[in-house]
Amino acid sequence: MDDLLADFLTETNEGLTNLDAALLQLERNPANAAILSEVFRTVHTIKGTCGFLGLPRLEGVAHSAENVLGLWRDGSLRVTQDGITLILSVTDRIKQIVAGLENAGEEPAGDDSGLRRALDALASGEAASEPVQAEPVVAEAVADTAMETSGAGGNAPQTIRVAVDVLEDLMVLVSELVLTRNQLLQLARSEENAAFAVPLQRLSQITSDLQDGVMKTRMQPIGNAWSKLPRLVRDLSRELGKRIELDMRGAETELDRQVLELIKDPLTHMVRNSADHGLEMPEQRRSAGKPETGRVILNAYHEGGHIVLEIGDDGRGLNTERIKAKALANGLATEAELAGMSEREIHRYIFRAGFSTAAEVTSVSGRGVGMDVVKTNIERIGGTVDLLSQEHRGTTFTIKIPLTLAIAAALIVEAGGERFAIPQSSVLELVRVGSAGGPRVEHVKDAPVMRLRDELLPLVPLSRLLRLNPMGEAEGQEGFVVVAQVGTQLFGITVDRVFDTEEIVVKPVAPILRHVTMFSGNTILGDGSVIMILDPSGIARASGLGAEAGDGAALQQRDLVTTASSRVVSLLLFKAGDAAPMAVPLAVVARLENLEVARMERAGGNLVVQYRGKLMPLVSFDHWVPAPEARTQAVLVFGDDDRAMGLMVDEILDVVEVMLEVDATGARPGFLGSCVVDGRVTDILDPAYWLKLGCRDWFQRGSARSSRPRLLIVEDSDFFRNLIVPALMAAGYEPTTVANGRDALRLRDAGEVFDAIVSDINMPELDGFGLARAVRQGGIWSELPMIALSGQSDPADVERGRAAGFSDYIPKFDHEALLASLQQCLQPILAN
Repeated sequence: MDDLLADFLTETNEGLTNLDAALLQLERNPANAAILSEVFRTVHTIKGTCGFLGLPRLEGVAHSAENVLGLWRDGSLRVTQDGITLILSVTDRIKQIVAGLENAGEEPAGDDSGLRRALDALASGEAASEPVQAEPVVAEAVADTAMETSGAGGNAPQTIRVAVDVLEDLMVLVSELVLTRNQLLQLARSEENAAFAVPLQRLSQITSDLQDGVMKTRMQPIGNAWSKLPRLVRDLSRELGKRIELDMRGAETELDRQVLELIKDPLTHMVRNSADHGLEMPEQRRSAGKPETGRVILNAYHEGGHIVLEIGDDGRGLNTERIKAKALANGLATEAELAGMSEREIHRYIFRAGFSTAAEVTSVSGRGVGMDVVKTNIERIGGTVDLLSQEHRGTTFTIKIPLTLAIAAALIVEAGGERFAIPQSSVLELVRVGSAGGPRVEHVKDAPVMRLRDELLPLVPLSRLLRLNPMGEAEGQEGFVVVAQVGTQLFGITVDRVFDTEEIVVKPVAPILRHVTMFSGNTILGDGSVIMILDPSGIARASGLGAEAGDGAALQQRDLVTTASSRVVSLLLFKAGDAAPMAVPLAVVARLENLEVARMERAGGNLVVQYRGKLMPLVSFDHWVPAPEARTQAVLVFGDDDRAMGLMVDEILDVVEVMLEVDATGARPGFLGSCVVDGRVTDILDPAYWLKLGCRDWFQRGSARSSRPRLLIVEDSDFFRNLIVPALMAAGYEPTTVANGRDALRLRDAGEVFDAIVSDINMPELDGFGLARAVRQGGIWSELPMIALSGQSDPADVERGRAAGFSDYIPKFDHEALLASLQQCLQPILAN
């Protein structure tokens, strides 16, 4: 292939990448002359160059398309959806021909007469005599081989085309330079006052700068991986008969080109699943009070050394019962195990190979392939995938992947006499165990755990997991715990020694070790030794801590402090005054706090403290109060929604798991009875008694509060919101405020329920009239009373407000009139 043809193919592929997106924009906005001109220029350039290079087939297709685009541009022909579909078929055909050119160096054979007749018929204003569908593209366009920076006029920066292979070779050389630098630094540490210490420090700095520069050449915006998704969603919308809107955010977020290539397929799978499985048909959405158009949202952002991708939809959500039935039918879990799992754990069965709850196999999905491919590909590059789903509200997948795979910071540790590297991006903190006054390793049902800030952290002894401790000596009594996180799972990896953090060059795992999922690669240290790189997600799965673990042993390991038995509970042991130890079920305690005594005040004869922006009542045993010299006070915080009550105690003793056998004989007020805990008789607290003691209407406020009418206040003025909200609360309403109509409609789309809407008329983005019209068009708010507030209330304004859909129109600062209007509009609710 000569250089002229190679340049043509590169430019054509770049033009085709932008062409799909431009055509979709033109479909949404047919009057946009700038976009239409861009599309015309791209096709015209392809046609003109084809004639020069002697490519008659490509020239003929482009020429017929150019005729249609020219008529659109001149205004002689109207842009229609069918016309856009036909031009998209042209882009697919051009991609097919270009792919053949790349593979064979000449145009592939093919018949384009049907497509060209349809284009000619459209240009002449006639209906196509035969339907034309887009042919599948037999090969993807070549990988982007240009480093481009967008610009405008003489201010645009100069660019140069560089083959991807050249950049890859450069990256390999820099990686080897980093290894050599590390070896020299290792030698320098063993030499004192070495003559080469200063130049070595300079070399290290230059190497780091060179590494950063090369890494920048590999970084590309993630929007490059999203470029085909708008077209994919449009085609799916037509194929499935659904109205779908694709919302892409953070397209400028950059990551390594190698990572970018590896996530294209997972992203495609997930978007297709969201469109097919997630979003309902228009009539189903309408009956559920949702907009007919479903939304698929892509969001990307940086977080530490990772990039986080969110793929979500506002559809039907996952059906938990159907997933449980499928897991049971496939033998993946027993009924007892499923009963002990959280809803989120059950949802993760969709990542199992071959797992599908689709009622029928379609051309889009339903074969049970896709989500397991997503999980495998993401974990292969050191990432994690998690999901959160609410039935009838939608599903969001969260992918967390490293920015680059070539060079990474890692913590070097030792276990069982061997050294390993743990990616620094997976390490949350490092804790030394066994030292005086420090945390210690405990055991619950033979499972090692560590108490970290009042939480039990499951531990994974690395030497035992990798079978590096054949003598069976005691582990974990002294050493270090590397606290790691995989998805939502927090756990600790126990190691013997910790050395230092180094920048390592990541090498792929040898084929002989690929079945060992605890390793993600290997690297060479400064002293020349080869060590393995640990994969925290693989360690979690191997030790039964993964969220998708399904067997009985994994279930026991995953749930360290509770079991399926209703009589086995976790108790929080504490002391208060001179009394014997007491206990309360851990599940009812929201938080453990050490509050400053100086912050405690008296209000109405009761002890209170300002806690999280509100006053929290404090309750003690037998009117006991903190000693004057005490600086802090241990408090058990009980919480429910926005309310909290604190029970003051002397000391938190322990958390224990016991078979609860309560003896109610001789029970006194405030206690359920007694139970034997660790060989001692322990009083079991009655939380309801102390909650009512701290807040008399604790159990009544919930029902009374739920009966208070909920109002949505749409007002862009902070001043007016501060005036109206206290008045409404004092009158017995529960107001929620937003700053404009757009934010209000987002609450509607999210399924928020209100009893009435009070809206200003003049607001940015979407004013009161536009909001009223949107509400009355349909949805869960379509029948709500709507009260307009405005500084202008002449008859013409009132009539315009009622025509838009408002129930009443009131002067803005007339609070009495507003309350009277609400009383009248909500009379049936208030009467109940």
